[in-house]
Amino acid sequence: MTAAPLAAPARRLSPFLRRGALSLVVATLVSVPGAFALGHDLARMLAYTLGITLCCWFFIDGGRVVAGRLLHRQVLAGEPAHDWPGWPAMSLVLLVGTVLGAGLGSLLGDLLTGGDSAARVLLGHPRGVVAMLLTTIVPGIAATLYFHSRGRLAATEARVQQAQREAAENQLRLLESQLEPHMLFNTLANLRVLIGLDPPRAQAMLDQLIAFLRATLNASRVGRHALSAEYSRLADYLALMQVRMGERLQTRLDLPDALAALAVPPLLLQPLVENAIQHGLEPRVEGGRVEVGAARDGDTLVLTVRDTGVGLQPSPGSGTHFGLQQVRDRLATLYGAAASLTLGGATDAEGGTCATVRLPIEA
Repeated sequence: MTAAPLAAPARRLSPFLRRGALSLVVATLVSVPGAFALGHDLARMLAYTLGITLCCWFFIDGGRVVAGRLLHRQVLAGEPAHDWPGWPAMSLVLLVGTVLGAGLGSLLGDLLTGGDSAARVLLGHPRGVVAMLLTTIVPGIAATLYFHSRGRLAATEARVQQAQREAAENQLRLLESQLEPHMLFNTLANLRVLIGLDPPRAQAMLDQLIAFLRATLNASRVGRHALSAEYSRLADYLALMQVRMGERLQTRLDLPDALAALAVPPLLLQPLVENAIQHGLEPRVEGGRVEVGAARDGDTLVLTVRDTGVGLQPSPGSGTHFGLQQVRDRLATLYGAAASLTLGGATDAEGGTCATVRLPIEA
């Protein structure tokens, strides 16, 4: 638990070094054509320009970070805005950093070239000192404005992305909270009808419902579970429905061993199975079969829920199709355009309807 705070300063060091490297690159690109245009010695001009740039970057950018964290008391903060001290303090940092950077950078240039121009300027040419500071502080102000605007833009983008993630998570929780009561109300409505027709079967269905809810509620509280667990919950639900429908409901659950451990959202297929029973098999006197299958298509997991019922027969009184829309909304929230749900007629002689879910494979 303590490793993350200790690693924060190292993560903040990388942008600091990148800004320094970018400053040196820009200074080099300016110095090379300037040296040729003015007829100056290229190596000498680069030594002084890069020396001053390096020292100014260190004192100005480093001073900005230190002042920002001291003023905001956010030493380990991860947001770039906490490294900005405000313009009054930044003006002081610019002034002090320019003086120190120009002076030490010129001395560094003397050290590299063996000259003494820095000492001569500092000791006997006050106008040269002023000119050197002015030519140094203007690029410093420009660089500060540039990096500050980029930092604010990055902070804004980070806040927008965080808000989008939170909105998606809230939407997903809302969808999942709507799913459980919908399934429960439908089951209780079926149980109410069965109580008047066959009390012993109603008692058995109630016992099965209690066992199903115990197994399902915990699974519905996690973000992902194994595909094998999804199949187990489907088996529980189909056993519950078989108490009511008897021999009218036949089931087939096909799960290859290689796919059993793949992660899927909980209760993803249950609304599709419920839809297949309610709209496919219930209207048919002899009932039919519900088949659930899983296959891999490259990096995509393909899940199918097929029934041998009456097929696609849309009508104004056929229901709200809440289950289908709920699955589509969850897939869109979790995977965006990478996942889909399609509904179509079965292509073999048995007829019926087939719902197909395609989603990216997760470990």
